[in-house]
Amino acid sequence: MNGATYAVRLRDLEQRVDELKDQIRRSHTRLALLSDTILGGGAAGSRSEVDFKNEMSSAFQLTRALFVIDGQVQYNRQDDSGALADQKEIPIYSGSVPPGDHTIQVALTFQGNGYGVFSYLRGYKFEVKSSHAFTAVEGKAIAVTATAFEKGGVTTPLEQRPAVEWQEKLQPLGGGAVPVSTGGAPGGGGASVSGSLSVGGGKK
Repeated sequence: MNGATYAVRLRDLEQRVDELKDQIRRSHTRLALLSDTILGGGAAGSRSEVDFKNEMSSAFQLTRALFVIDGQVQYNRQDDSGALADQKEIPIYSGSVPPGDHTIQVALTFQGNGYGVFSYLRGYKFEVKSSHAFTAVEGKAIAVTATAFEKGGVTTPLEQRPAVEWQEKLQPLGGGAVPVSTGGAPGGGGASVSGSLSVGGGKK
């Protein structure tokens, strides 16, 4: 074996040794995480539950709901029959999530719903979009609730009423704790409106 061949083989050997060292380090990390899980009684990791509540009045009929968590669609339903609007609470997601920051995006569509002197509402469609960031904590379960509600009062323009607010409840895995945090509506949750009818020269 000449010197050049020996040098090449030596470098290959050194590279393989480095790869083995890296594999050993990763194995040690996995063992440490497993040990923490066992010693902690299985409390390692984190969970999240995402729910939707519809508290809009009968003047706004929910026809579509879309929920996206960390870029993945978790719920997407469109229904004009009224069945979707009749569901006042909808479970969106329940399961394990990696500890760290996560984002929920929601898009809701409401159809105006009215009779008699309020029949003009049927010509209105309201689009509501909102987003919320939450942090999953190791050994904790976090419940996030998105609630559609009407903000303002009777003098508030229709297109400004639909909104989304967010609430969080954090507790140890296995339950037993009371909510420790609640949140308003980061991401806004304002509505845009479109319609084919106008009243008194107002907005559609």
